[in-house]
Amino acid sequence: MNRQQTALLKRAQIIALHDMGLSSRAIAQELAVTLTTVIKWIRGHEETGNLADLVSAEKTAPPTDPAFWLSPITDSFRTEMVRRGPFIGKHIQNELIQISNKLMEDIVIKIRQSKYFTLILDCNPDISHQEQMSIIVRTLNLENTPEIQEHFLEFVVVEETTGLNLSTVILEKLKELDIPFQDCRGQAYDNGANMKGKRQGVQARLLQKNPRAVYVPCGAHTLNLVIADAEKVSRDAIGFFGHLQKLFTFFSAATQRWTVLRKHVHLIVKSRSDTRWESRLQSIHAVRHQATRIRDALVEARENVSDPVAKVEAQALAEEVGSYRFLICSVVWCDILTIVNQVNKLLQSASMQLDVAIDLINKAKTSLALYRESGFAGAQTTAKELCEDMNVEPQLKQKLIRSTKRHFAYEGADEPVGDALKNLEISFFNVVVDSALGSLEVRFHSLNEVQEKFGVLLKFNNIEKVSHESLKSQCAKVETTLSCNGESDINGLELAQEIQNLLSVPLQTTALEMLSLIHEKQLEECTPTCG
Repeated sequence: MNRQQTALLKRAQIIALHDMGLSSRAIAQELAVTLTTVIKWIRGHEETGNLADLVSAEKTAPPTDPAFWLSPITDSFRTEMVRRGPFIGKHIQNELIQISNKLMEDIVIKIRQSKYFTLILDCNPDISHQEQMSIIVRTLNLENTPEIQEHFLEFVVVEETTGLNLSTVILEKLKELDIPFQDCRGQAYDNGANMKGKRQGVQARLLQKNPRAVYVPCGAHTLNLVIADAEKVSRDAIGFFGHLQKLFTFFSAATQRWTVLRKHVHLIVKSRSDTRWESRLQSIHAVRHQATRIRDALVEARENVSDPVAKVEAQALAEEVGSYRFLICSVVWCDILTIVNQVNKLLQSASMQLDVAIDLINKAKTSLALYRESGFAGAQTTAKELCEDMNVEPQLKQKLIRSTKRHFAYEGADEPVGDALKNLEISFFNVVVDSALGSLEVRFHSLNEVQEKFGVLLKFNNIEKVSHESLKSQCAKVETTLSCNGESDINGLELAQEIQNLLSVPLQTTALEMLSLIHEKQLEECTPTCG
């Protein structure tokens, strides 16, 4: 949808909603929902073109039906638009500015009411090659039932992505919106050096301004880096993803080849992405569950193409997809990425909590450790079944390695593994899984440090097993973490006493559930620190 079409739809809806006598806030909400729906409709989907649904919307629908605002522009709409001026003119622009300002005012009011908040920042270049920083504020709404909310504030164009410039921009933006940075209690960014750097990064510079703004790295981005680390430790892993990219490149090079692929499969291979590992999981799923069909598509494409280079490439890819080594790698990577992706999806939830995130990471470690024990044997069995479907012998050939001259060393060289299958298990499977386990431990170390500081607030279900002295020590640690310039958000001794008083009520699993219980039982006066 181009700018003119978007402005037209905005103009038409605003006129209609004004005629209904709705308030500016109601108009803003209706406009946001409608624009999201319209953009989705214009894009269309695989089954049917949604544009046809938009054009054929009922003209006789009642005014309360959203289809009324999305129907083709009627004469009354057109007449009103001519009277008020062009839909890309100053009047419509002023109205949209007023609506957006009203939305921003409401968001800022919610942030102030919540008092404490967490900053979430991310930088990405747009299509015009300008670096844009997205600013999101995460709060806890206590109006009714305690609820975690995330509010998008703005895209800000930044000239430099250094820690100094980004921290300066965000502080100026918060000052402009009259949001006190001293009320910030958390920072969440990716793992870039300019963001998480301990001396020059954004989090370090903001911590100098407000020591209570605890930094927590983005869990989803960290998991992506865990898989990226695992991919680079094995030649078989690198070669596997290289062949996946070759498959996509070969079929996407010509529409005729893509048609052949679509005829054989229902899951399409995806292009390589360095940041979105979910796209790689989709490609691996396509190969893992459709290896026979993809091989048939390559064979058919080889017969149809006239270019001799393309023929050779199709033949080589068909042989690789049907090889025992490739099938074992596809099963192993599919299993590993499935374990990681399940956690990755949950970590991206807007209501995710620190204690739940740590529990998910620990469960991922446990699942990978169990997979390390028996996963390779299961991968062999599955790969053999795939070979039988292709009528291919499940044989693994030992790759010849060129001998190189070695200098004298006191440590003797490792004995070469003669069995090709055992060599694949050692040099590929064990190395990849061990790398993922080690990377999970190292890259989530900062998350464990935050857990150490706030552990007493994250383990209410085990609080009965903690001694009184240990409880006071942990509460004192929370008080120290939330202190700045001699002032603290809480009193450690009072917090310890309130937690002991809570032992008489059913202890919930997570901190948010405990907070919900306090509000449900109206225990705020008894537990002012916890509630």
